Amino acid sequence: MNKQGNTYTFIYSVILVVVVAALLSIISLSLQPRQNENRQNEKRQNILSAIHISSTAQNSAELFNKYIKEQFIVNDKGQRIEGNAFNVDIKEQYNVAADKREFPVFVADVDGATKYILPIYGAGLWGPIWGYISLDADKSTIYGTFFDHQGETPGLGAEITTPAFNNQFQNKQIFSGEELVSILVIKGGNATGKNEVDAISGGTITSKGVENMLRNYLTYYEPFLKQK
Repeated sequence: MNKQGNTYTFIYSVILVVVVAALLSIISLSLQPRQNENRQNEKRQNILSAIHISSTAQNSAELFNKYIKEQFIVNDKGQRIEGNAFNVDIKEQYNVAADKREFPVFVADVDGATKYILPIYGAGLWGPIWGYISLDADKSTIYGTFFDHQGETPGLGAEITTPAFNNQFQNKQIFSGEELVSILVIKGGNATGKNEVDAISGGTITSKGVENMLRNYLTYYEPFLKQK
């Protein structure tokens, strides 16, 4: 075959593409277990952060098993349904009709006190935001929060990840009597109520995204939260 001809060049290119694609597929498959493990460790770390437990990728599984005593899934009526709570992808569930979603619940024991940890998901200014909120045994008093984002602006909306923002939520109330009031994120540093926190300066839209995310998901969980 003429190595200078178009046919040779075409065949060589096809073979090269096939070989490279095969190698990439092999590499991707070989890395998949490690990637899955990293995702699971990160999820455990985030859940633990909502109850003020610091962890690393190396000890997250051990600490998760130590503090998380129960996990289950509820539907929009607060009824338990079958399934593995840890395996529920809250991002995928976000695009499912609310009456068909799966809502995970993680029950922690922190120094002998029961905490309920609920995953939440919503929209910020530039992309999705998500996190976890933990509640005391009364299912109204916030014990801790963890928030994260995909692409919020550093120094502005991205501040939802900082202790300064998250610490405001501790001991706030999501119920007023029997009414679910959730948490209001107030602009201008004027938050004074039991269900109010201050918005991020310069990050109003992301702050409101957090407010909407909390209200939406706490509403979904409301039937469960009102169970005695």
